[in-house]
Amino acid sequence: MFYFEDVVVGEPLETPALTLTEAHVVGYAGLTGEWEPRSTDEVASHRSEGGGRAVPDLLPICLSSGLGWRAPQPPLAILAFMGFEWTFALPLRLGDTIRSRSRTVAKRSMKDGGVVVEEREILNQRGEVVQSGRLTLLVAKRARK
Repeated sequence: MFYFEDVVVGEPLETPALTLTEAHVVGYAGLTGEWEPRSTDEVASHRSEGGGRAVPDLLPICLSSGLGWRAPQPPLAILAFMGFEWTFALPLRLGDTIRSRSRTVAKRSMKDGGVVVEEREILNQRGEVVQSGRLTLLVAKRARK
């Protein structure tokens, strides 16, 4: 595990890539009940540009958290999610490939843990930012001996 003391402000972290499949959408829909992601003109025009079925908006952020377990750094010892600000820039569709890029922008020590603020971007196969935001996390400190 990666603890509060290990976090370095400004250090970038990138996950491996993952191609979005029907299985991801079906699994997500089974958990959330969100079978039809959205029906905006933006998605309709994106589909007409040769794209397939739209992907639910929150699926990529869920997958990016999972991809963090495959990053070269061990996962953070997160105690709690304290805040979540998120922007959806471009729609995604089946067959798109995503990866996540993040960096810590602030950290503040507390008694048994610390607050870590992370900026994260989700990029598609063309390197375009499709989603981005800021996560505020409560991260555990190493146990004292």
